[in-house]
Amino acid sequence: MKTPKEIDYLEFEYTCVDISINKWDQLMQNSTRANYKIINNLVKKHLPDLYNDLSLHLRNPYNYFKTKTHLILVHSGIEYFLRYKTN
Repeated sequence: MKTPKEIDYLEFEYTCVDISINKWDQLMQNSTRANYKIINNLVKKHLPDLYNDLSLHLRNPYNYFKTKTHLILVHSGIEYFLRYKTN
């Protein structure tokens, strides 16, 4: 599965700090690496406050991930679970 370039909506749901390890395992199940540039652009478009708060215009050394329901942005060692829907 490729990182989706076009989505209908993107919403912030959780960070790894807000959930139990069981929920984290469930959300990370079947995750694969994602294209961080595409995710940053989607966050900039759909969640501009989060984009600015995390300064995503700067280099981020962490890998991002994706599942069938979530984009997982990793910043400062914290996973941000972003639910998305495509066409």
